[in-house]
Amino acid sequence: MEQRALKKLVESISKTVKSFKKSEVECLIGLYHSLVRRNGRFGNKGLDRNTFRGILFNIFGMTDDMLMNRVFFAFDKDNDNYISAAEWVEGLTVFLRGTLEEKLKFCFEVYYLDGDGYISREEVFDLLKNSLYQQSPEEENDEGIKELVDITLKKMDYDNDGKISFADFEKAVREDTLLLEVFGPCLPEAKNCFHFEALVFRNISSSSI
Repeated sequence: MEQRALKKLVESISKTVKSFKKSEVECLIGLYHSLVRRNGRFGNKGLDRNTFRGILFNIFGMTDDMLMNRVFFAFDKDNDNYISAAEWVEGLTVFLRGTLEEKLKFCFEVYYLDGDGYISREEVFDLLKNSLYQQSPEEENDEGIKELVDITLKKMDYDNDGKISFADFEKAVREDTLLLEVFGPCLPEAKNCFHFEALVFRNISSSSI
């Protein structure tokens, strides 16, 4: 990427992303463009879903197909099926340096599958079924999962409307942070974040661009 265009992009992204220094934003954009180039059949449209899933699997240790797809859609804010440089940096802000509030919003967005802003009873069932299947594929029991759904809603559905709103989710997680990824892992483990940062930011000097 031409230096002037890169600097302009870094300046633009740095205005909205405060968790990274400009030099770090530049490194993340450099990595982004090398990943896009490596997968050149898509031209310069951005990171497609398969390439992004490969990153989630190889770098961040994610293995759940359903949740990896949902994480892709949470990164892809404009829903054009490609992750732009800005979407890449903004998503990694949450992954690597997100506050609890940012992680709450991200996880909730991953979990409400139909885009209506609520996690319905059916979605709770599908998410728990998927999560349990990842752990033990041979033990799939719909009745047992329905019981888990009831327990989950009893614990998280504060206004008793049969679905989980963001307010419900936030209240439950603030009372018990273990509930942040209650429906399956959609954030990377700290060790994978540390490894990623060490790898990508290793050549940064103390000065920024």
